[in-house]
Formats: sequence, C-alpha cells, structure tokens
Amino acid sequence: MAQHKGSVVGAVIWMFVLSILLLWLPLLGPLIAGFVGGRKAGNTGDALLAVCLPALILAGLIMVFSTFLLGMPLVGIFAGMGAFVAVLIHVVPLLVGALLGGATA
Repeated sequence: MAQHKGSVVGAVIWMFVLSILLLWLPLLGPLIAGFVGGRKAGNTGDALLAVCLPALILAGLIMVFSTFLLGMPLVGIFAGMGAFVAVLIHVVPLLVGALLGGATA
C-alpha cells in the first residue's frame, strides 16, 4: 500500500501564508504559493481541493453573514456569488501553480 505523503490542510495553510507574503507580486505570487501548496498536498486531486475548498467556504460565509446582517436572502446570495467571483480572480494563478506542484510531487 502506497504511503500518502501530502496534507490538504497543510497545503491550504502554505497557500494562504505565501499568498499574503507574496501579495506584492500580482501574478507570480499566487503562482508560487499554489506551486508550493500543490507540492505540500502531494497530488493534483488534493491540490485542487486545497485551492477550491477555501474559496467555496469564504463565499458561503459571506453569503450567510450578509443574509443575517441585511435580513434579505436574495441580497446575501448575490453577495456570496460576487465574493466567489472575486476570489476566483485570485484563485486562477493559484490553481495553475497548485496543479503544477501537485503533478511534480
């Protein structure tokens, strides 16, 4: 049986920290953070999960909080969708780097 050497939680943490530290590099920063996180994840499937799961959780939390704060579920849904699109703009280079890192792990 093959030993699984990666960690999705560790990959998420590495991607988050490196994304913050490399914020000053517009396209290269998320690409590097994704590559390192993908290597930490261990394979492409876990790397994909490590990229997409935080984006979905953040969009869901924004949807829930805006619904509770405004009292209008429709506005909350649109706020969550807008947050998801904004996060996707950052996630595309992160995803490319993660897939490359996961493939080379």
